[in-house]
Amino acid sequence: MNAASPDVPRAAEPLVHREQPPADLLIRAAHVLDPRTGIDAPHDVLVRAGEIAALGAPGSLPAPDGAELIDGEGRHLFPGFVDPHVHLRVPGQEHKEDLDSGTRAAAAGGFVAVVAMPNTDPVVDDATVLRSLREAARREARIPVGFLAAVTRGLDGDALTEMAELADAGALGFTDDGRPVHRAAILRKALQYQRLCGRLLALHEEDPSLSGAGAMHEGEVSARLGLAGIPSISESTAIARDAAIAGYEQGRIHIQHLSARESVAAVAEAKARAVERSGDEREARGRITSEVSPHHLTLTHDAILARLDTRLKMNPPLRSEDDRRALVDGLRDGTIDCIATDHAPHAREEKEVPFEEAPMGTTGLETAFAAVFTDLVVPGVLPLALVVEKLSAGAALMGLGTPRIAVGEPAALCLIDLAAEWEVGEHGYESRAENCCFDGRSLRGRVLATAAAGAVVYRERAFALSAA
Repeated sequence: MNAASPDVPRAAEPLVHREQPPADLLIRAAHVLDPRTGIDAPHDVLVRAGEIAALGAPGSLPAPDGAELIDGEGRHLFPGFVDPHVHLRVPGQEHKEDLDSGTRAAAAGGFVAVVAMPNTDPVVDDATVLRSLREAARREARIPVGFLAAVTRGLDGDALTEMAELADAGALGFTDDGRPVHRAAILRKALQYQRLCGRLLALHEEDPSLSGAGAMHEGEVSARLGLAGIPSISESTAIARDAAIAGYEQGRIHIQHLSARESVAAVAEAKARAVERSGDEREARGRITSEVSPHHLTLTHDAILARLDTRLKMNPPLRSEDDRRALVDGLRDGTIDCIATDHAPHAREEKEVPFEEAPMGTTGLETAFAAVFTDLVVPGVLPLALVVEKLSAGAALMGLGTPRIAVGEPAALCLIDLAAEWEVGEHGYESRAENCCFDGRSLRGRVLATAAAGAVVYRERAFALSAA
């Protein structure tokens, strides 16, 4: 998982985590599904010293002395998921989340690597802050973590950070997530500096003059509730502008958390224009990439009408059913490149206020797979293999190695019982925060165990392993 894309120079190890004992284990008769290696059948999988050592027919591999045994029959084994967009709230907001709790929540959701945003306190806009943060992750993070640094100092949109220095200190890329890069000239300059440091620019797309003090999607539901709305054009017009600037500078941008059908159309148009300019379709389409979150794929603003719950308040907001369907279609046809949670923890008292006053954001690491599986795979809307592929596709976008189930690869796996039903939040959360928009929902698909960077990092409480 620490392998970088060959065209992106790395001055520092891209992902960091605390050292843990490498795993020796045998997973027996699990249904292995890896869209990238083409495996879709029951197998024994042997992990020795943290590396996948053998794959064989069910029951064919002997267990080495001292190895842990996992009964995988009736369960599915997937490549671990990679989330390119999480908020770990470190430094400065540890009352909401910290490196240990956030990565524990990620492991419980089947994630084997995450990328954290820089809108912390202080902002990750200085190499000293970044180096300190990476050292903390080496002590505390249960799974590999990478960090994005800010595009502008203090996220204020006025002055660029020292992007080359931050890249040398280990920044995977740059974002002002939570705020847009509102000045076109600043974004253009950032794209020019991108040529020097070779890192991705991830963009929160919003026109503040349009979104204003909105608390939810602008539409009939906001009108009925008497709440200020955020129009979808606040997002889509910003995407169109930034895609045009990136195309002019021949830069690479990644559009965060799409929420609207107009936004899907804007990304599709930008990809098509890039292909027209280039001739190399794969390379050109990779110049503008995008992500979508599980809550935007499965929920709409009607959920807020049903229960005025601040856990349903996020930015961008839940939008209409037409928007949700457009996002699903965009994921299916490749316009949208990956699924990212935008895991945004808040303290309970911060959310226990009137809807208009509550901060934006929902947690999502522990429910990402189950929510999408329950609402989109079980009804036959999306194939399981596509969802598995999209949940780890963010790795390549960040210049990281993508988890694969193949001999010689480090163990980066998650074992899931697709038939298991569970109630979100019934037994609490691994995250320090409880502001999950799926709280109280009955979902299918339970993560039983996760291995990351060659070590077993999560076991579901009722799921035990045995020694050979």
